[in-house]
Amino acid sequence: MLKILYPFDPSLKHHLLIALGLAIWIFLFLTLTEPLNTQEFSRGEKFVFLPIYGLAGATAYLFMLPLQYYIYGKMKKRWKVLNEFVFFLCMLTTGLIFSRSIYLYIVVPNDNNPYSLWYFITSIYLPAIVTIFPIIAIGRWAFGRYYEKKIDDQKIQIDGEGTYEGLRLQLKDLIRVKADDNYVEISYLTNGTLKKQLIRTKLSKVEHVIPELMRTHRSYLINPLHFQQFSMDSGKLIVLLTAELVVPVSKTYATSIKQNLLN
Repeated sequence: MLKILYPFDPSLKHHLLIALGLAIWIFLFLTLTEPLNTQEFSRGEKFVFLPIYGLAGATAYLFMLPLQYYIYGKMKKRWKVLNEFVFFLCMLTTGLIFSRSIYLYIVVPNDNNPYSLWYFITSIYLPAIVTIFPIIAIGRWAFGRYYEKKIDDQKIQIDGEGTYEGLRLQLKDLIRVKADDNYVEISYLTNGTLKKQLIRTKLSKVEHVIPELMRTHRSYLINPLHFQQFSMDSGKLIVLLTAELVVPVSKTYATSIKQNLLN
């Protein structure tokens, strides 16, 4: 279960929105439920201390973002349920440290009998988390699903003839297409790993469906996004692509290929 992929949105803007919503929600929660004996605060004190708790919650969330992006990068831009669990565990621990420090050093700095740590955790922090946690979880999940749908809508489809299986992927992951008798060989990236798949169709059909591809040879189409450099092999022009893929360039297309890839 923990190894199942979880919807994740890498957009920093959306995580800043979650942090802002968290700050507002914590302020409203403390104002309405008064778990910190806020009835003893004056109106002015409420609008000083309670926003600080909201700011602490947002800071705890933002404090974990570098760890989140580090894990996301190490996982080759995949996010699993386990990663989400670790993120929340670290964030809640940080939030406890921040909120406890605010209580002791800002709200009751001279109180000789403050709430004990155990009482603070069980009677204040955990009840607050039960209410606040779903807001964060739903927000992260919703943004993650939105991001996945947006990415899926950007994918291209290469269909096989008849009942033969096709391939759906993002244009940026497609490297080249090579004609192979009645098939085409698709070279593409999956989480940074080179993959190849045969599909029963014609190169001309792929060229028509994906006009962004460039023909270098009667048997090859390339994605210009993956162009690395030109080279010569036995006096013939070739194109080097991502993953060290080599594609020949025929004289028919040499001039246009050079103009398009070098400009």
